[in-house]
Amino acid sequence: MSTLLQTSLPGIELVARGKVRDVYAIGTDKLLMVATDRISAFDCVLSSPIPDKGRVLTQLSLFWFEFLKDLVPNHLLTADVSEYPAELRAFADQLEGRSMLVRRAEMVPIECVARGYLSGSGWKEYKAGGTVCGIALPAGLLESSQLPEPIYTPAAKAQTGHDENISFETAAGMAGLDVVTRLRDLTLAIYRKASDYARTRGIILADTKFEFGFIGDTLTLGDEVLTPDSSRFWPADQYQPGGAQPSFDKQFVRDYLETLTWNKTPPAPALPDDVAAKTAAKYREAYEKLTGKSL
Repeated sequence: MSTLLQTSLPGIELVARGKVRDVYAIGTDKLLMVATDRISAFDCVLSSPIPDKGRVLTQLSLFWFEFLKDLVPNHLLTADVSEYPAELRAFADQLEGRSMLVRRAEMVPIECVARGYLSGSGWKEYKAGGTVCGIALPAGLLESSQLPEPIYTPAAKAQTGHDENISFETAAGMAGLDVVTRLRDLTLAIYRKASDYARTRGIILADTKFEFGFIGDTLTLGDEVLTPDSSRFWPADQYQPGGAQPSFDKQFVRDYLETLTWNKTPPAPALPDDVAAKTAAKYREAYEKLTGKSL
């Protein structure tokens, strides 16, 4: 296993350093996206890396881009470092297995969330008023219940803090009714196709979020896709509605942090080695179950 907390690519223009990804401009029409091993919890980036996390996120996104290519175009050009521009190849030790060269898109400022099960912020809203993002749901659902049909619940992208759930009408006011209708239909189509496949691999895809942008006039799937950072994956053989489910994500990190007296503001505490190792194992397990391959 390897770790990379932050990239250093002298001479290459850094345009963004997010919670997980470092993004570089390559000319005017391409971006280099590098998934580090940073992990965030409670909206704070921790100082401790999760070994190979960035490789899992990248390789799983590549798997799904290929799986979904007949349904939706994506921004990927190549993830083969030998095909990168010459100025990038000197940094192969940082880029191999955890980076993608992509086409630059004009991103739509809306997180496109598909929910097939009642969890997270959706469960909190449902308990309060029987709705999720203003969508009325049947009475009597439990935490983690499967919904009668998957629903589209957009969110406004936040530069810091949590994205904010918004109604379809609010999203339409931000991006236009035609665009948001296309986003909804595409989001639900991708969710259904991916969810059906994940079930064959023993995994429930409870919910997930996508980001889309325009390359020219083409609505294009971008960023990461169907990873443990952007989705709730539950083991199907342990599914039991009525409470929270075991999942393939950073729950070990959250559980550990909840035992501390930390006030959930930066700087975040470091993680014990065993918590980081257990979290890394969950990410790898998700990759191996979904793809049938070892990382």
